[in-house]
Amino acid sequence: MQRRWGITVPFQGIPLAEQRELIAELPDLGYTDVWSSESNGADAFTPLALASAWAPKLRLGTAIVPVYTRGPATLAMSAASLAAAAPGRFALGIGTSSNVIVERWNDIPFEEPYKRVRDTLRFLRKALSGEKVTETYDTFQVKGFTAGLVAEPAPPLLVAALRPGMLRLAGREGDGAIINWLSPDDVRAVVPHVHEGGEGKEVVARIFAMPDADADTARGIARRQIAAYMNVPVYRAFHEWLGREELSPMWQAWDAGDRKAALEAIPDSVVDDLVVHGPAEHCRERIQQYVDNGVTTPAIAVLPQGNPADAVRALGLK
Repeated sequence: MQRRWGITVPFQGIPLAEQRELIAELPDLGYTDVWSSESNGADAFTPLALASAWAPKLRLGTAIVPVYTRGPATLAMSAASLAAAAPGRFALGIGTSSNVIVERWNDIPFEEPYKRVRDTLRFLRKALSGEKVTETYDTFQVKGFTAGLVAEPAPPLLVAALRPGMLRLAGREGDGAIINWLSPDDVRAVVPHVHEGGEGKEVVARIFAMPDADADTARGIARRQIAAYMNVPVYRAFHEWLGREELSPMWQAWDAGDRKAALEAIPDSVVDDLVVHGPAEHCRERIQQYVDNGVTTPAIAVLPQGNPADAVRALGLK
């Protein structure tokens, strides 16, 4: 199996139209994959479409596209278009996203997330194969959709998953899982649930990194990211399931409305568990620990500090 070494695009701090040179350089730096995300910045597909032309050797993946914010047919069309533009090089990652993005920002009810992902996955299997779909699912209905563009091969379908139910779905009905905001040791608790659905499943992990940043700077930036994520209900539940009791004081302060105290309550040990920082060589070794514990595809996400190009080059394998 090819060793995979991915990075998250687009890079924060560089205008999207000016990222061509750096993305084209990625294969020479040892990167095999680029993975996008979708929250309040670039959409998930545009950066990958650019990368498909700028660096034709790279594999492309979404990590992730929310299942609520596009209609099922529109999501299938977007996926088929990119899969056709980059044959055999695209993987579609889908997931629930969060109540913040779905409800607060898009005014869409965040209801029955497990069923919505399961239903979307089942619909996409049929739609991306060119099959006419007329079906009533638990969370939506499709009447007579046939894709006018069918990519060969159809893209693998990965599921963003945190806890056992979704992890098992990713392994049972998907081609693998996308995991996020966890330590290398946490990978050992997560990955076995994916493989209950069969061996050979892909496990993509978004790994947050700040190479060559001093510890105080890195921890200051990381604390703000951790507070922003870990107080979202889905991530709080995930870390409660993992047993990360060290975050309880932060949750209590956040619930009380004291944001400053919440930041201060995040221990250095948790920051160091969840965000890779320090000399670049140490960062690469730390990322390799995720792989050693069951991740097949690291998708490094460079946190903003300094010139992102420096960090991307420092974390490359060549």
